[in-house]
Amino acid sequence: MPTRFALAEALERAEMSQTELHRKSGVAYSTINNMVLNKARQVSLDTLDALASALGCAPGALIVQDAKGRPTR
Repeated sequence: MPTRFALAEALERAEMSQTELHRKSGVAYSTINNMVLNKARQVSLDTLDALASALGCAPGALIVQDAKGRPTR
């Protein structure tokens, strides 16, 4: 099962744009966009913590194993 970021889904649930998340979290817009597109291969725990805090969720909610085998790129 491929592991991927679930940031797009978290943004949708929070009804928040990438730009708004950038402003609330302090994480670079390019990092957020790469995570949404699943182009990021790694991010720091500090980044996950900042994003989760801004979204009001646990850091683990931003990483999922995709049982469907959906491509990550």
